[in-house]
Amino acid sequence: MSYADLDAYSRLLRGAHEAAEAGRVPPELPRRLITASWQRSLEAGIDPDGKSAPLVYDLPHIEDVRQAHPLRPLLPLIAQTLSSLADEVLIVTDGGGRVLWREGSHAIMRRADQIGLADGHQWAEGTVGTNGIGTALEAGRPVHVYSEEHLMRVLHVWSCSAAPITDPDSGQIVGCVDVSGTSRSLHPATVALVAATAKLTETQLALRMHERDERLRRRFESLRRQPGVLLSASGRVLSGDPAGSLGERIRLSGRRVILQDGSAAVLEPFSDGFLLRPTPSAAPPTLTLSFLGEAQPVATFGELDRPLSLRHAEILALLALHPHGLTAEQLSFHLYGDDGNPVTIRAEIHRLRAQFGEAIAAKPYRLTCPLEADFLEVRRHLSANDTGALARAYRGPLLLRSESPEIRRERDELEAQVRVCLLRHGAPDELWTYAQTCSGRDDYEVLERLAALPATDPRSAAARSRLYP
Repeated sequence: MSYADLDAYSRLLRGAHEAAEAGRVPPELPRRLITASWQRSLEAGIDPDGKSAPLVYDLPHIEDVRQAHPLRPLLPLIAQTLSSLADEVLIVTDGGGRVLWREGSHAIMRRADQIGLADGHQWAEGTVGTNGIGTALEAGRPVHVYSEEHLMRVLHVWSCSAAPITDPDSGQIVGCVDVSGTSRSLHPATVALVAATAKLTETQLALRMHERDERLRRRFESLRRQPGVLLSASGRVLSGDPAGSLGERIRLSGRRVILQDGSAAVLEPFSDGFLLRPTPSAAPPTLTLSFLGEAQPVATFGELDRPLSLRHAEILALLALHPHGLTAEQLSFHLYGDDGNPVTIRAEIHRLRAQFGEAIAAKPYRLTCPLEADFLEVRRHLSANDTGALARAYRGPLLLRSESPEIRRERDELEAQVRVCLLRHGAPDELWTYAQTCSGRDDYEVLERLAALPATDPRSAAARSRLYP
């Protein structure tokens, strides 16, 4: 654009300014980028007669911000790339348009001081209106703002070319590089050089990111002991997810993370990044079956005692005795023999699952939770020949009222084994405990053994009274 063209454009802009302030539609509008920026700026309440950008960082504070900023190591590269623009002021901001560094001749920086184009001042659109830095950050692309394209009149002697810098690690805009000068000294083509500088800076950020990633991966592979997914400090997935089910990045929002599939995971610090591990599942509640003796059968699930109907108790007992599971047809046969109906079993299982949820799985039907059952405990004591524990555990026959062929077989077999074991190896205390069950109360051999105890032993008298009523 020639200087004559710039003069004509300046006149158009002055007319547009006057119309915008008067609330009229100008005969000719500036280019779309500037028109949109003016609208945003006026809606934000920017005063066209403002004099300077606000100071938001004092000097002690800005030094801390500089030290921590990812662009700090790349300042020499930025300055060298733009060294041909010695008559202008070079500005580098953070992602919010706050000036962190600047460079230029004493003369240009003195003029820049007058409008707050200096360290610690903020040049976001929402604070000073249309300008190279703020509009580039708002648009997310390189821009050139010429003279009267600025909304604030005090900036009309300035022109600026700026480009945002995106951090490839976080995916966020972390800064902006800007070259500003008087309107006649800064050509609009300057924006191409500024844009190239921003891209070069992003390339260097990406190179440093890949070097960090590789160091972190090597450490992860050499120290890994447990399953986990390696994340960068910004949440990028680096290793441990070969299927790619987690995507490229995990949103970090505290120690507990909700993944795309709705499952939960926890973050653990690991070197300069994180390990993502599945949330330890809460242990499923234990199902405890109390089916021995004459009392009502009870299932304890978690902390709740649930009295059971005989039919439900029979089904749970059969599932406990067949840990690999039973089909509806097999359950029906064990319960009813040849007269069984699998449809009835499916209906009963449905009712049981309403109480115990996923503790009962299907295809085949089986128990999937930790299980404790008094009749299974008795079997363990029989195997160990532990008569003391056996006598304490055996409280009577298994589901005494059941007519199920399979339950009756198990009941009779268990009763016979307990009786034989105690008669052969049981001490008087253990025989006496067995004699308190409904099966042992009138057992002739057991009572004879007890009656043979010394006459001073009360158990002997009790046994004789049962033998000779």
